Amino acid sequence: MEKIVILTGAGISAESGMGTFRDKDGLWTQVRLEDVATPEGFARNPAMVQEFYNFRRVKAAEAKPNAAHVALARLQAHHAGEVVIVTQNVDALHEAGGAAGVIHMHGRLDSALCAGCGHRWHAPDTMAPDEACPACGGPFGRPDVVWFGEMPYRMGEIYDHLASADLFVSIGTSGEVYPAAGFVQEARANDIRTLELNLERSAGSRLFHETRLGPATEIVPAWVDELVRRN
Repeated sequence: MEKIVILTGAGISAESGMGTFRDKDGLWTQVRLEDVATPEGFARNPAMVQEFYNFRRVKAAEAKPNAAHVALARLQAHHAGEVVIVTQNVDALHEAGGAAGVIHMHGRLDSALCAGCGHRWHAPDTMAPDEACPACGGPFGRPDVVWFGEMPYRMGEIYDHLASADLFVSIGTSGEVYPAAGFVQEARANDIRTLELNLERSAGSRLFHETRLGPATEIVPAWVDELVRRN
């Protein structure tokens, strides 16, 4: 039974209306990442950072899963082996599409984190600059997302899955953000087959055994159909 580890990035959610980051109209062309995606930016201006993530949280709640999200959930349901989904995305569209056990290595918009005591809770639509932690009462509430300079979540678990996989698939990623960009190298070092599904070739495209290009809503369901027919 083949174990498949899938990494997804912003490209899988783009057709659901969630903006990507690095194209000409991406989020990083509209704001300075140093201002809204670093601990230092939050310390300087918590009101601006909370406002940015409040907007993204509402947009994420309004978004609907697309055919690519639904296809991966179908693969989990019908593949004879294990299908592990690791996502860089902070939306919950995989879960909305029916996927289970998704590893959110960069956190989630619908979660809040206390910078003081580490407590997590469901984030309200609007978080205040001095958002109070329900556990310790301190005004240290922040978005539960991984910022630049912070360690992504569950990395040991992810590398364990990569070590035991038969196939690694990267979907909708730029191949520019580490450590996720290094997963294909980790897979190749472990003699694991690798496949890239993307709108265009990523920065690490040459490292994949195979690359298929096109919109996620087209190429992901087509690939899943191939695998399901084999089962």
